[in-house]
Amino acid sequence: MSSADSDHPSARAREAAEAAPPSAPAGDDPATRPTVRLRPKAGRRLSAGAPWAYADELVMDRRTRKLAPGSLVELQDAERAPLGLAAFNPDSVIAARLLDEDPAARVDADWFAARIARAQRLREALFDAPFHRLIHAEADGLPGVVIDRFGDAAAVQPNAAWADARIEALVDALVRVTGVRTVVLNGASRARRAEGLEDGVRVLRGGLDGPVPTPMNGAVYMADLTGGQKTGLFYDQRPNHAFVARLARGGRMLDVFSHVGGFALAALAAGATHALAVDGSARALELAEEGARRSGVADRFETRRADAFEALAALAEEGARFETVVCDPPAFAPSRQAREAGLRAYRRLARMAAPLVAEEGWLTLCSCSHAVDAEAFRAACAQGLRAAGRRARLIWSGRAGPDHPVHPALPETSYLKALVFALD
Repeated sequence: MSSADSDHPSARAREAAEAAPPSAPAGDDPATRPTVRLRPKAGRRLSAGAPWAYADELVMDRRTRKLAPGSLVELQDAERAPLGLAAFNPDSVIAARLLDEDPAARVDADWFAARIARAQRLREALFDAPFHRLIHAEADGLPGVVIDRFGDAAAVQPNAAWADARIEALVDALVRVTGVRTVVLNGASRARRAEGLEDGVRVLRGGLDGPVPTPMNGAVYMADLTGGQKTGLFYDQRPNHAFVARLARGGRMLDVFSHVGGFALAALAAGATHALAVDGSARALELAEEGARRSGVADRFETRRADAFEALAALAEEGARFETVVCDPPAFAPSRQAREAGLRAYRRLARMAAPLVAEEGWLTLCSCSHAVDAEAFRAACAQGLRAAGRRARLIWSGRAGPDHPVHPALPETSYLKALVFALD
């Protein structure tokens, strides 16, 4: 390399990246930030506004592959024109995540604070109390990061290597902007494993005496931030809980895959006469029972620990009927490879749930599978209802609440589907 070449910023960045230990993310110093380039004719989604570039869209040479997961890089097009600052992980399918239009931006606590403050302003316009999803990944400008707010506590999921490597700066900014006293890192997710990150849950700030009482739709839910699923509570179903709760007034309801009370507690708070919650987790049902007590509806609440499909079959044998039935399962199709099996499971669920719905009752079927789009899910449910011999009218197509904004260039981030049918 000539002396002229070595004076070029890109050349200095390459030398610095090659000299840096592979265990430490590169690129925190904009002056020595490595570059990663798109291949010719690649990055069509990126040019359309998507904040991702896949590994097969990038020039993955020996230098690039040596960069540590979570490194910050200047992302360039095939002609070496800068596109912005990106987080890079050579071990991930989503190899580059665009963080900032300024390729020289410094990702520190102030940078995180600006994004968190913007997200908080949006939630303050939507909610009267700080119980909601605060950061929803790409849509809030923090790719791979999820933060749920529970009053004075927050649960953080850094599901991308770049955020995990900078968790202290992220948490410092979170505490500064929101004033939360307790921060829990929830590192148990499929997305983290895809990034090569370790599982684990730990308290980073403050402390917890137990599950956090969380008001929602007139009920109180118990969010277990250190031992529950995901961040401890599913805020995304809030508007769908409210819609179904209105329908459930004055009747019996069945909530299958209820987690910590899900649809059941909201329905009881709205005036359902009785609710049966079915889940395979004893701990989740214990939290649901405590939520029912705190909501003042324990005398109308019942739980059954069982496999969901076995419970549906047993209830049919018992001749049970409910004015309102809800099935809100975990993702049956968490990947493209599982899509067809997932669709079969959704058809089966609709077929088995429909006979339990009383005449002129309501059936709600949900999917949180990224790999199943809304039309495929609707078709699978319709097939299951026909197989059950029930006539149905679709009256509600719900999605995640407004604290789960959708990035307009990433339709797959609109993952939640909730269909409410009126059955004859």
